[in-house]
Amino acid sequence: MIDLYTFKTPNGRKVSIALEELGIPYKTHAVDISKGDQFKPEFLAINPNNKIPAIVDHDAPGGRPLALFESGAILLYLAEKTGSLMPTDPRGKAEVTQWLMFQMSGLGPILGQLNHFGRFASTKVPYAIDRFQTEAKRILGVVDRQLASRDYLATTYSIADIATYPWLKGSRDFFPDLFNDTHNITQYLHRVGSRPAVQRGMQIP
Repeated sequence: MIDLYTFKTPNGRKVSIALEELGIPYKTHAVDISKGDQFKPEFLAINPNNKIPAIVDHDAPGGRPLALFESGAILLYLAEKTGSLMPTDPRGKAEVTQWLMFQMSGLGPILGQLNHFGRFASTKVPYAIDRFQTEAKRILGVVDRQLASRDYLATTYSIADIATYPWLKGSRDFFPDLFNDTHNITQYLHRVGSRPAVQRGMQIP
């Protein structure tokens, strides 16, 4: 059994999708970041960085519970624990890892900053909005070109897709104009979003 501490954000839904895909039993604990639940002592004991998601695996190697934070680290752990959603050959593993890191270091942060400055900032800063909008378009172009000749980011469906899908889905809902010239991403969102496990994971919590 895994305890999942999460909320309705793209990063949170990465892990619920992975758990659904892998068929691992888990219990959901909603951490309402809009109310400051992430700063409560009981959550900080699991994740000192006060961010969701986090997990506690009660069936971890070594026989002791393992607490993990950072969505990318959790996805890698779950893939390695189960031997699924990640190729075992070095070349395939490297390919998946690079696209997972691309999401973690590029696509997620840029779309997140655009969301902040474009929707939530109390003071609109045109420079910031233009900066992150321009970079978001560039990054989406990278993804769209990668998907021109393949169904998934790497050779097969993997944790790289699980990490990327919630961010693309949420961003297209709020910034549809960014996706005007991304036909391959549109097909990809339908392809991945049609998976039953993805649909279930996107509803958690």
